[in-house]
Amino acid sequence: MSIYKEQRIGVLVDIQNLYYSAKVLYQKKVNFDQVLKAAVGDRKLIRAIAYGIKTLEGQEEKFFDALEKVGYEVKTKDLQIFPGGAKKGDWDVGIAVDAIKMSKTLDAIVLVSGDGDYIPLVKYIQSTTGCRVEGIAFMESTSNKLVEELDDFINLSENKKKFLI
Repeated sequence: MSIYKEQRIGVLVDIQNLYYSAKVLYQKKVNFDQVLKAAVGDRKLIRAIAYGIKTLEGQEEKFFDALEKVGYEVKTKDLQIFPGGAKKGDWDVGIAVDAIKMSKTLDAIVLVSGDGDYIPLVKYIQSTTGCRVEGIAFMESTSNKLVEELDDFINLSENKKKFLI
């Protein structure tokens, strides 16, 4: 199945994955508005969800509000801090569950993450629903095996002016 105008798509953004990639690689922030526009193209956006982690300081509230203003539904969870100081905060399972649920009624899912942990998810959706699975991330921090499995991939590093602030 190739890309066509009538495609109904869902965009799922792993905020932490993209945020830290841009910070480490380029010492910049991601333009999430441009990422959404690139993901959709001239297709029909059905749902865009950005998955974020809330810290105790709560500094990310304005950022989450800004994401909602450009068209994302924002799902958040609290950063877990374990005895001993270890911290954990990721949405991998939540993103996978939403992707599987949404793939039944969409033509394409766009995963905005370079995390190779999503490879089994990509294969599962492609083989069971016929839904396209596309990816968007910075190539330098993306699993090559993930890119091989995806139906299409946009490398944000190829247009830094557009995708970085």
